[in-house]
Amino acid sequence: MSLIPEEHKKHIKSELEEKLEKPVKIVMFTQEVECQFCAQTRQLLNELSALSDKITVEIYDFIAEAAKAKKYGADKVPAIIVLGERDYGVRFYGLPHGYEFQTLLEGIISVSTGKTDLLEETKKKLKDIKKTVHIQVFVTLTCPYCPMVAGLAYKFAVENDMVKADVVEVSEFPHLGHKYGIMGVPKTVINEKTEFVGALPEDLFLEHIILATSKD
Repeated sequence: MSLIPEEHKKHIKSELEEKLEKPVKIVMFTQEVECQFCAQTRQLLNELSALSDKITVEIYDFIAEAAKAKKYGADKVPAIIVLGERDYGVRFYGLPHGYEFQTLLEGIISVSTGKTDLLEETKKKLKDIKKTVHIQVFVTLTCPYCPMVAGLAYKFAVENDMVKADVVEVSEFPHLGHKYGIMGVPKTVINEKTEFVGALPEDLFLEHIILATSKD
């Protein structure tokens, strides 16, 4: 059974044709043993790539290809790395279904174009960030507010190579939910030092990033 509803495929195909500019390669790390959602994630990515000749998918075993996983910083599965002309640091961990399918699409489009619709003031402040920023946005597939925050994190990563953005479907990684005390989503953790819950506009999200870098 298709994970992307047939009635949605035509719209998605049209959106990809309109918005994708340069090729995108999706690298997925899977582990058939003890990975509940790996097979579904692989199926979803293959269905998505069939809708655009600008999207290719490469599948690797997390254990057998440990060196490659380390190269991309993939530390859990299923791991999705979205690559454009270069590695912008855009990652998704878990099955990008439900509301999070839109997050994946937005990440692909941002990486394909290499540019974003962030405010010029935001872009200017982002360019001033010279320290490494690691954003983790914890989401669930049923959270309607999560894609907004996740999409912003991806856009920040595309605008500044110092910024890396992980979107994590927390119900698939309960140990992380426990580690970060996640009681509600979206929850965003920046450099393990600054965090917030809820959907913040880009200017306030950026303030948290700047605050996190000031603590280094």
